[in-house]
Amino acid sequence: MPRTIRIAPLTRIEGHAALDIHLDEAGDVADARMTVMSLRGFEKFLMGRPVEEVPRIVTRICGICPWQHHIASTKAAEACLGVAPTPTAAQLRELCQMLASIPDKILHFYFLAAPDFVLGPGADPALRNVAGLVGAAPELARKAALMRYRTQMGLEKFAGKVIHPVAVLVGGFSKPLLEHERAELLALTRDALDFSLESVRLARETLLPPLVKRFRELGEYPSAYLGMVDPNDGSLALHDGVLRLMDQDGSHEEFHPSDYTSHLAEKVEPWTYLKFPYMRRAGRLVLDEREPVGLYRTNCLARVNVCEGISTPLAHSELEIFRREFGRPAHQTFLYHWARLIELVYCCERAIELLEDPAILGRDIRTLPIAPRAGEGVGCVEAPRGTLIYHLKCDHEGMVTHANLLAGTTHNNAGMNLSARQAARSAIKGGVYDQGLLNTVEMSLRAYDP
Repeated sequence: MPRTIRIAPLTRIEGHAALDIHLDEAGDVADARMTVMSLRGFEKFLMGRPVEEVPRIVTRICGICPWQHHIASTKAAEACLGVAPTPTAAQLRELCQMLASIPDKILHFYFLAAPDFVLGPGADPALRNVAGLVGAAPELARKAALMRYRTQMGLEKFAGKVIHPVAVLVGGFSKPLLEHERAELLALTRDALDFSLESVRLARETLLPPLVKRFRELGEYPSAYLGMVDPNDGSLALHDGVLRLMDQDGSHEEFHPSDYTSHLAEKVEPWTYLKFPYMRRAGRLVLDEREPVGLYRTNCLARVNVCEGISTPLAHSELEIFRREFGRPAHQTFLYHWARLIELVYCCERAIELLEDPAILGRDIRTLPIAPRAGEGVGCVEAPRGTLIYHLKCDHEGMVTHANLLAGTTHNNAGMNLSARQAARSAIKGGVYDQGLLNTVEMSLRAYDP
């Protein structure tokens, strides 16, 4: 008789989800579905609130990447109210985004993904975690934990709360950067850059190649990709830019984030609360690993696929190595881990660039006055998990009348479901499976850092 294998909860992800693997009468995989049944409701919570309060509310969406929600929602609120941040405030925001991204990427690669790389996918589940990593590679674990702690605390010392931040204000930033703060952050980010280069070399030369070869069919399928690029040269952009939607063959189109509804559509399914965005021009979404329709992916692999290059030299050098090995666009899901470390190098380099610019010490950090008005605005940044879009409307009193949110994991919902199905079909045959095989299916989802 047909039966269902349920993995609940999915382990070592930054959230709560389950995976249902449906077997047919022969015991082979008929379907696999990732279910997210925790009600969020933030789009409704925002209704009727003053638009300038949105950036303080939405940081509660995620304790891992609250800064990206803080900044993107502020951009949307500013567009509604017709204001723009000062140049110094914009630099401070981007600096905080880079500083917040560094520990985020360290957290995923070392704490959540590395147990599979170091201990092996089939290791004892009691050991296949960060505690097991500490036992197997204590020096590596110590360095990763210390660097994550130092970068988190460095951001907190400058900007206040590192989780649920309040430093970004409509029209600007809450405080200037002082010279002694800049010196401390420069020393910290230079240490972080050294660590990031060590990490990407370790991954490229030791940890990832055996698993990339082993899991070549674990979630590899052609798809489109969405990411932000610099409008001038098409280079990687995380803070400001245009969105580039690249098709399976490498052709692409670009659009301003405010025009996202002309290019992206959304649908829902009864078995999950997570929405399914898809390419509007396709007219529909079909989850077929041989020939998917309407499906696109976001996050670090998408960003290194869509960009022409990276503006910082060390990260660009790593990108060139990546492309020589895997081409462009690269489709293998497992390569998300490699791309994530390339971005780690970029975030460190970009933070150093910002800190070395004397203009970041400017004292003009907020545009005033700000008055309520009726308006509509879209704010966008690249969060670690993918393109983050906020769409707000407010009435003449500045009260929110409409809110739509597309987060990185939401963009990847269709891709994750397809990857899980493909991985399950590869791992489970004739109803035979064990914990190691089920973990390989989880790995296909874990790569997205959902």
